[in-house]
Amino acid sequence: MNEVKRNEKSPKERALDRKLLAMTEGKAKETLQLLIEDEEIHAMQEYANTVSIRRLHFNDHGPVHMRKVALNALTMMNLLKEANVKLSLEEDEVGSFEESSVGVLLAAFLHDVGMTIGRQDHEHSSMIIAAPYIDAITQKLYPNDPVRRVITKSVALEGIVGHMAQQKIHSKEAGIILIADGCDMEKGRARIPMSMNTESHVGDIHKYSASAIEKVKIKKGEEKPIRIAVEMSASVGFFQIEEVLFSKINSSPVKDQIELIANVIGRDVKRYL
Repeated sequence: MNEVKRNEKSPKERALDRKLLAMTEGKAKETLQLLIEDEEIHAMQEYANTVSIRRLHFNDHGPVHMRKVALNALTMMNLLKEANVKLSLEEDEVGSFEESSVGVLLAAFLHDVGMTIGRQDHEHSSMIIAAPYIDAITQKLYPNDPVRRVITKSVALEGIVGHMAQQKIHSKEAGIILIADGCDMEKGRARIPMSMNTESHVGDIHKYSASAIEKVKIKKGEEKPIRIAVEMSASVGFFQIEEVLFSKINSSPVKDQIELIANVIGRDVKRYL
């Protein structure tokens, strides 16, 4: 019987971990440390990627993708905070920015673990698989506070089940996960499946369109708190924007806080929002 190789973290993962830890403090940083150090969570992320790329011929759904979603989400949350836009837990007067951050980070790191089973309805599979890990982490974070455990778990699960825009979501926190997931579409995400597969498969348009995306920048907007600017090398990239990212933004409770622009390098900029 062949020995299964242990999945060690890549340099890219480690770099993203350092960047994420530098952006957080308090319970959010503690949440990240627990997620990063959990070998079983990492193994699920790795196997989700194996199923996605090798078996199903889709793009990256592994540990790098989940960390990029976390990075995108934290960036947007900080821009909203800078603009004095309250998230849903604050608006509802049931939690703070810190609890929102905990829930969003849990969702980002676990939203695609259902890909270990398969693509169809993977957001629901992810929610089921993630729930006990979320329980374990929130128990460590809030051992004597069941209210905060319930709040952060609920935010995380809504973010997970809503990240495909197939189920209506209501919180800004889940809406941030939805958009953060859509923003991870730069060409590096399609590099491995593009190099591995020469035959045509269902889902190829996602790989080809993603391979045209050169850069996605999330920064302070001119008229709204958040601007998402997409640069691409070819017009096929508009498929990724219009069929994936724009539809996710359109379904998000934070849509009104977003500017979305895109252009093929050297050509005029198209503004969607």
